[in-house]
Amino acid sequence: MMSPADIKFKRNIGIAAHIDAGKTTVTERILFYTGKEHRMGEVHDGTAVMDWMEEERKRGITITAAASSVQWRGYIINIVDTPGHVDFTAEVERSLRVLDGMSAVFDAVSGVEAQSETVWRQADRYDVPRIAFLNKMDRPGANFDDSVESMRERLGANPVPIQIPICEDNRFIAHVDLVRRKAIYYDEASQGEKFERREIPEEYRDDAELHREVLIEKLADAVDWFADKYLHDEPITEDEIIRAMREATLANRITAVLCGSALKNIGIQPLLDAVCDLLPAPNDLPPAQGLLPDSDEKAERRTTPNQPLSALAFKIASDGYGDLTFLRIYSGTLKSGTRIQNATRDRKERISAIWRLHADERQQATEAVAGDIVGVSGLKFTVTGDTLCDPKKPIVFEQMKFPRTVVSMAIEPRSTADRDKLADVLKRLAKEDPTFEQKIDDETGQTIICGMGELHLEVLKHRMLTDFGVDANVGRPRVSYKETITIGSTAAAEYDQVTGGKNQFAVVQLRVEPLEGGSEIIFKNEQTGDEIPKEFLPAIEDGARSAVASGPLASYEMVGVKIALIGGRAHETDSTEVAFVAAASWAASEAVECAQPVLLEPIMSLEVMVPEQNLGDIVNDLHGRRAQIDEMSIRSGVRVVHGTVPLSEMFGYATVIRSLSQGRATYSMEPCTYAPVPERVSKMIVA
Repeated sequence: MMSPADIKFKRNIGIAAHIDAGKTTVTERILFYTGKEHRMGEVHDGTAVMDWMEEERKRGITITAAASSVQWRGYIINIVDTPGHVDFTAEVERSLRVLDGMSAVFDAVSGVEAQSETVWRQADRYDVPRIAFLNKMDRPGANFDDSVESMRERLGANPVPIQIPICEDNRFIAHVDLVRRKAIYYDEASQGEKFERREIPEEYRDDAELHREVLIEKLADAVDWFADKYLHDEPITEDEIIRAMREATLANRITAVLCGSALKNIGIQPLLDAVCDLLPAPNDLPPAQGLLPDSDEKAERRTTPNQPLSALAFKIASDGYGDLTFLRIYSGTLKSGTRIQNATRDRKERISAIWRLHADERQQATEAVAGDIVGVSGLKFTVTGDTLCDPKKPIVFEQMKFPRTVVSMAIEPRSTADRDKLADVLKRLAKEDPTFEQKIDDETGQTIICGMGELHLEVLKHRMLTDFGVDANVGRPRVSYKETITIGSTAAAEYDQVTGGKNQFAVVQLRVEPLEGGSEIIFKNEQTGDEIPKEFLPAIEDGARSAVASGPLASYEMVGVKIALIGGRAHETDSTEVAFVAAASWAASEAVECAQPVLLEPIMSLEVMVPEQNLGDIVNDLHGRRAQIDEMSIRSGVRVVHGTVPLSEMFGYATVIRSLSQGRATYSMEPCTYAPVPERVSKMIVA
């Protein structure tokens, strides 16, 4: 048994894909073949170990990233099974932030789909080395070559097959290992647990040699020492091919492509071999980069147990035992019962327990070392994205950024007792989920919860009403509109009043202008002189920001506005912070109202896969929903419609598309941008 401290034998990987590509089925097979589970869990019958939440099993989808740890060939593989639905993309984001490698799973019928493209871009952002597994090769319409080509075209990847499929009577039964020049067949009676390597069938030998030559040429382009051997026509061994593939994968120059069918128990063991042989150990990657607290001075931590402790909290889960914080240990050793520093918040924390994780099960441990992914309990102040470290050697890692919410709904408790309970539950959910927001509607006093989509809010609602037992009325999902301005405008306001027997005076002149491409409100002091003393600048900023927090049209959140202080006056004795807050608020409100404010609506990137005979009905319906169709293509014998559409027009679309296509069309969409609402629609919303 190897020591857990032997970092070169660790692999921290994510399984990620578009919804229904089969990543959870792949993960369930991994658990079975590595001996972690003694029976195969199935998504379709609600027995998947990694989909442990009731909502996941009921809906047949992954909602929350689940972690486990398995052993294969002496390696410890920490696995995170991530969601594929766009509403839960934050789960993928925070997982990829802390993982060293990724296995991207693709449906071999559909190739690269919308959410698999999103996941790939997330992996690009964190420079995560990855391999690809073309799943569902057993399905009618599966096309290995087309799927590889879609990776090249849609992802800009450099896919390099290291296997090719073997079919018999148009049925996928095995695959060729191009490196070892062997065909691998799986024993159905043992549920694929037993397999054997045979000689490549004669009809596949030429194709296998051709693909092997392409593999070697690609490696020669990516790895210098391998190119020397290739150009000098020197013998190349299997071990050298694997070594070169590993170097090229770690440098993100190639993506090794494997194939199989998780449901038919074909191809999982070679996938595990590829994880061990090609994906990085924690210490293969550059040191973790950060900053010293309250400083721009850079700092780094190497992945070794004898460096100062550093870890990133990347997920928080609440259950009957309390909050469980998921940590990625980047350096040092974490021991149960020790006090550590939350460098992000400058607070001390105490680790009451360390847990090894397997879906919703926990096994207590005494310590965790660099390269580990573990759960800890006892943290009071830590939230997603915080850095935990040695108090004597603090460091702060870059925090994660998450997309803004696009859908909201009202929730109203039915009793005073439920009001207190709801407040507590909302606080717990907000701590768990960085894309969940809550606020109070100033006009109605209702509690508004905001999320990434209909499904996201539906799951949150179910958890509040069922899991946490809150008795409440819940409204229908509605779009989270924003407001912004379209031109610049200037306004001045004077505050000159007697309050409590004391005169209070302030004059503020502000200019507002659109912030191109911005989603925030920024404030700048652009006075040419010193008319207003510096001690009043924070009060002016507070007053201006509060005035533009909600827009003048329908009180939606304002975005993309620059506020500049360009002048004003102060009195030697009568000026106060209260006076400047009021004057700034009045000036900002007037300037915004004169700056031609507009409503903004969330626009979704849309992909619809539809049979040819239903294309006309689908396209006509989309035009009626204000969709902009950018491109139509053919993929695996069906038409694929790409475009954008306002989110407000897509509520209930799943039912409509099933009706228009007799259940044969599918669609996916994700947030794309915000755009001005057409005047006709805007008037209806404001009214």
